[in-house]
Amino acid sequence: MPQPAKGPTSGPCSTPSDIADGESTSGESIPGESTPACHPVDEKLHPSRLVPAALQHIAAMYAGVVTPPLIIGQAVGLDTVAQTRLIAASLLIAGLATILQTLGVKGFVGNRLPFVNAASSAGIAPILAIAENSAKGHQLPAIYGAVMVAGVFCLAVGPFFGRLLRFFPPLVTGVVITLIGVTLMPVPVTWAQGGDKTAADFGAMKYLALAAFTLVVILIFQRFGRGFLRQVALLLGLFIGTLAAIPFGMADFGAIKSAPVAALPTPFAFGAPEFQPAAILSLCIVMLVLMTESSAGMLALGEICERKSDGKTITRGLRTDGIATLIGPVFGGFPTSAFAQNVGVVSLTRVRSRYVVAVAGGALIVLGAFPMLGAVVSLVPMPVLGGAGIVLFGSIAVSGIRTLSEAGLDDSSNIILVAVALGAGIIPLAAPTFYAEFPAWAQTVLGSGISAGALTAVLLNLFFNHLGTRSPAAAALKSS
Repeated sequence: MPQPAKGPTSGPCSTPSDIADGESTSGESIPGESTPACHPVDEKLHPSRLVPAALQHIAAMYAGVVTPPLIIGQAVGLDTVAQTRLIAASLLIAGLATILQTLGVKGFVGNRLPFVNAASSAGIAPILAIAENSAKGHQLPAIYGAVMVAGVFCLAVGPFFGRLLRFFPPLVTGVVITLIGVTLMPVPVTWAQGGDKTAADFGAMKYLALAAFTLVVILIFQRFGRGFLRQVALLLGLFIGTLAAIPFGMADFGAIKSAPVAALPTPFAFGAPEFQPAAILSLCIVMLVLMTESSAGMLALGEICERKSDGKTITRGLRTDGIATLIGPVFGGFPTSAFAQNVGVVSLTRVRSRYVVAVAGGALIVLGAFPMLGAVVSLVPMPVLGGAGIVLFGSIAVSGIRTLSEAGLDDSSNIILVAVALGAGIIPLAAPTFYAEFPAWAQTVLGSGISAGALTAVLLNLFFNHLGTRSPAAAALKSS
């Protein structure tokens, strides 16, 4: 690897301020031009490229970050002011967790990859169940007490996940990465139809047309754009799609009018945490699912960034999840995990600098502290996000397919493994009520296509490539 260039830059991996217009900032060399002086993950981009790249991450993650507090807040009957505080807390915790993850403390916490952490939608259903079984006024305290214990559980179990990486060869990780993209695809499809399934005009042609227009704009910039324009094709699609929606009254300005200018989260604003055994058990199971998904995201990002995630990287990343999940409830946060859509942004744009995502994390903190700014970001209509989301989540699935293409699929046992694991992961999508008669803990684990597929792939890899195999090296070679 080339040694860092010496000179008056802002750091060993800084991009010079007078960078040529045609120079790559994604870590890929362009014929006839100089290559970056460090690994693309550690490259410090010039602000003219860093800011738009960070905006793409914010646009991709914003809807997902505010979804859990919106749904949970409505379920427990919060008024508009309290709902705003809950959303602000979610943005703040997401920003802090993302900065801790990307910059980290070397050797202790943070995977130091372009990795976004925020409240996961996977925990919404169990949290709503806790709220339904708790007395009025004790719903959020019971939820937050269980979330805090789940954070401690993650910190205790996290190091063991890192030691299990030998059971995650490309054969397994390829399945998991593919399922991340496939199982997330219903999200942008719902966005493209308007976002609100209860609305009378859900799925109306105007929404579908706007989503299709956004997708076409992204494809045009990706096809005919050069250099920087191709890197920000997603952001340009979101911007132009939003502009196109305004004349038709499809951009909601109401959020800006009702949002307070500043609203810093207050510790335990929703009551002191309460610790109910059933709620704690439920969210500890959820945390296992989130840890599996987060580990899969780190493995996927490691492949995309060409800096493979080892056991120590996984451990540091999960430690960040645990800290954010433990501290988050103090201000109103929920279980924290990886955001797969931002893995898609990295895969699509090939901008792999972790400092881009760190800046996005800083922006989330600002949006959390000043809800008025966050409301401006929320102007992007759901159908516009849907059109862009199809590209984002589809690119994750493509990354998984690329990994599988290198995993020895000429072996019949490996073909069966991939077929069954993908089938197990797609069951929750194809038949959402398939596990309705299973125990609650089994529904939590198997109801997530990612965790179901990952568990199946790991077990089948053990069965075909480890059990009864005398040579570990031969087993590893066969499965990779």
